[in-house]
Order: sequence, then structure tokens, then C-alpha cells
Amino acid sequence: MMVRGRFITLEGAEGTGKTTQLAALARALRARGLAVTTTREPGGTPLGEALRGLLLAPCEQPMQAETELLLLAAARAEHLTQVIRPALAAGAWVLCDRYADASAAYQGAARGLGVERVDALHDLLLPGWRPDRTLLLETATAITSARRRARGASDRFEAESSAFHAQVAAAYSARARSEPGRFRCIDASGSEAEVLACLVAALADWLPST
Repeated sequence: MMVRGRFITLEGAEGTGKTTQLAALARALRARGLAVTTTREPGGTPLGEALRGLLLAPCEQPMQAETELLLLAAARAEHLTQVIRPALAAGAWVLCDRYADASAAYQGAARGLGVERVDALHDLLLPGWRPDRTLLLETATAITSARRRARGASDRFEAESSAFHAQVAAAYSARARSEPGRFRCIDASGSEAEVLACLVAALADWLPST
């Protein structure tokens, strides 16, 4: 009998190192003999990647918050159906760089649509959408701001104001407090090796013995 895999998401404000750490975590899990699928949002499917281009590209006329949310939800519906659920059913662990909690933080809180409204949309369109575990990378605002400045604003979200990014970080923290069973908060201020060790430790209860 095939055992369902684990669905793990990495979340955090811009500059917390999610993308780098997701790749490192995937290597660490594969070294333990696990089948791992890595993916990202927005993206993960041909439609999702096309919508990612629309969502991240700087534009002269601001996109409406509702439009932004609905494009993300459309990409997520395809992603869940075409990539995430099939991989889990095949027994793989799925590591996803951002997922629905990002919409709660970015569109729900920072864009002002309301976290409850964002969650209601996901419950309507994507029942059972919640990951098995969410690893929230957190660090001081001064550190994330410095990292964003160092790499420059490469997309619409990174170009947002410091106040916007502070709202995102606060929303993530509130989310983690409201769902302690699912979230694990990771101090992302250390070295890459130190952060990876914390991520692996946050999954230790599921990992095969070495």
C-alpha cells in the first residue's frame, strides 16, 4: 500500500532566504532516502508560470488587489490538482516555496482584502488546501530590508514599501500563533547551514532514523 507523502511549505517575507533553503532542505531529505518534489508559487505548472510573469512583472498601472488574488488562486488550483496532490499520492514529499498562507499575508493583510476573506476563497475553491506543515522563516526587519536592497527590486512585490513588508511579516507571525500545530517558526538570521539545521529539526518527528 502506497503511503501518502508529506506536504511542506516554506513561507516568509521577502529576504528571509526561502528559495535557497528550500533547495538545501530538498537535498537533505533526499540524502535520507526520501522522494522529494520541489515546486513554487506562483508557478509550478505551465499556466502557473505564465501567471507568475503577469503577477511579478512591474507595471505602470497598479493591479487591483482582487485581480491579484484571483490570478494567484487560479494558478494555485492548477498547481494543487496537477502537481501537489499527484506527487503526494505517489508517496513523495512536496516542498513548496510559498502557498496559500502567502495570499493571506500579502493580499489578505498587506493589500487589505482581509485574511478571513482569503481563507474563505480557498476553502470554497480548494477544500483541504492546508499543508501538513509550514516552516515560517523569520528574521529582523533590518536584515530582510538589507537583503532586499542588496539584490534590488526584481519584481512588483519586492518593490513595495517597507510598511507593506512589515505588514506581511506581522501577518505571518499572527498566522503562526493561530495554528501552532501546523507552523514551525525558524530563525533565519543565522548562516545557511544553521538555518538548514533548524529546518531539518522541525521535521525530525517525521524523518526516518539514520
